[in-house]
Amino acid sequence: MAHGHHRAAGTLALAEPEASGRRIDHAALRAAARDLLLALGADPDGGDLEDTPRRVADAYAELLTPQPFRATTFPNEGYDELIVARSIPFHSLCRHHLLPFHGVAHVGYLPGARIVGLSKLGRVVELFARDLQVQERLTTQIAGWLLDELEPRGVGVVLEAEHLCMSLRGIQKPGATTVTSALHGLVRDDARTRQEFLALTGRSCHAA
Repeated sequence: MAHGHHRAAGTLALAEPEASGRRIDHAALRAAARDLLLALGADPDGGDLEDTPRRVADAYAELLTPQPFRATTFPNEGYDELIVARSIPFHSLCRHHLLPFHGVAHVGYLPGARIVGLSKLGRVVELFARDLQVQERLTTQIAGWLLDELEPRGVGVVLEAEHLCMSLRGIQKPGATTVTSALHGLVRDDARTRQEFLALTGRSCHAA
């Protein structure tokens, strides 16, 4: 089964996503942070920088460690319309620059035989966001989880994010947002369902 998940009756027992199968070496991370300070011309052995390597290691470990969770599913008792969770906040780390990007995710699906608790849609976003990411990959991973585990009739995921690698460096355009989408099944192929999903997420048919 994709993504390292293990299905039980009525539950989805989530392990960490496959990209995060790596294990963080805290000692090596502290040493690397110290070397970075030295390379930047700073003295990590004096003053208020003395504990910075540990703080950096702790910060990266927190940002890159998803919290496993168990998502209980329920029989769908005849509901045949979209289920959408809007404006789910998330933050992640750009795998090209190791700088944060943050924004909101809109996640929806057209249920099949089973549904999942609404709060768990936010947990799925966090599960994949706590990784070294690019926004396009994050978008498709969230959609892929829904497709694999719920087997819905359709899935829609839209992410809107500001990238600090774009805001603080390079072209330096603070406030600029990047929008990515992944539409599958009836959310992609049925015009009415697609229009409804995009309207619910505040996007026009041309925006996504």
